[in-house]
Amino acid sequence: MSATTYRIVLHREAHREILALPKKTRALVRDVIDGLRDDPRPVGAVALKGRKGAYRIRVGDHRILYEVHATEIVVYVIGVAHRREVYVRLLRRR
Repeated sequence: MSATTYRIVLHREAHREILALPKKTRALVRDVIDGLRDDPRPVGAVALKGRKGAYRIRVGDHRILYEVHATEIVVYVIGVAHRREVYVRLLRRR
């Protein structure tokens, strides 16, 4: 864990996707995203192939995709989706 606190930036679609989640799942997702401020690469985060600096983290049946920009001290949340559709829908986003 580092002493640096990262800024969290949500893609506009990611914000909409979080709001569309069931209440309990939404709370879990928000907790995980808040935790990325202190540790952008927590245990359980998996680096994505083919997209440098991109990671995914599992929250039940949902996945949070995000990029870590260490030079800017920013975690950019690309999106949140069910595991069946996450890669098809979200990896196209920039």
